[in-house]
Amino acid sequence: MSGHQGMDVARSEGPDLILLDLRLPDMDGLEICRILKAEPDVERIPIIFLTADQDPATEEKGITLGAVDFVTKPFSTAVLRARVRTHIDLRRKTEALERLAATDALTGVPNRRSFETVIAREWRRMMREKMPLSVAMVDIDHFKALNDTFGHPFGDHVLRVVAATIDAHLRRPSDYVARYGGEEFVLVLPSTDAAGAASVAEGARRAIEALQFDGMPVDKPLQVTASLGCGTVVPSVEGGVEALVGEADQNLYRAKNNGRNRVEPSSPA
Repeated sequence: MSGHQGMDVARSEGPDLILLDLRLPDMDGLEICRILKAEPDVERIPIIFLTADQDPATEEKGITLGAVDFVTKPFSTAVLRARVRTHIDLRRKTEALERLAATDALTGVPNRRSFETVIAREWRRMMREKMPLSVAMVDIDHFKALNDTFGHPFGDHVLRVVAATIDAHLRRPSDYVARYGGEEFVLVLPSTDAAGAASVAEGARRAIEALQFDGMPVDKPLQVTASLGCGTVVPSVEGGVEALVGEADQNLYRAKNNGRNRVEPSSPA
């Protein structure tokens, strides 16, 4: 396999680990390592160099570029397998810790830190593909009054149920929900135009409106509603994530001011 073919496989398949020869027919292995470690979508894949070159300076350069190990030829297959297993285990443990750090402890959906990582990644991807990227901000209506009336434990229960309801409403693997803060959630909808974002947001609004919370000290089951605001843009080097989120936030406030329990779509360009 050539160096260019190997990089294409890494980008498309996302392997657990890359075994990389220092000398390939078309490229230098160090250059391949440098390129891959500069790309956010593949930079976390561990790279082990395999080479007959025993020059310490070359090994130092490979490690400096981001490789996790350097195996010289000839080598023991058993030892190589052990090293591969070790680095794959380390990567999985690291990813598990990162998932924990990126998850909102109360609702179980991703947190704002995770959202910021995902929206930046999707911005880059949609810019490459020249496709629209949409965001929808979700805010539970009158949440403070709900907390004050029924107590914070019930408010926490509502947040968990609403988060699960939104998450279940999303259909595509690339669609994403995170807790933005307080009673606010945010949806990231790649390859979705303004009309599509409004449709997804309206479906989420209806699903939340359909929820009923029984067992409360009231005569009938409690209904919870939410307001949503959308933003849509085709990402470019001139634009930025902040403006996209800002548009969705402005439309959320517009939904609140226009009566709540409604969706305000992205403004026409």
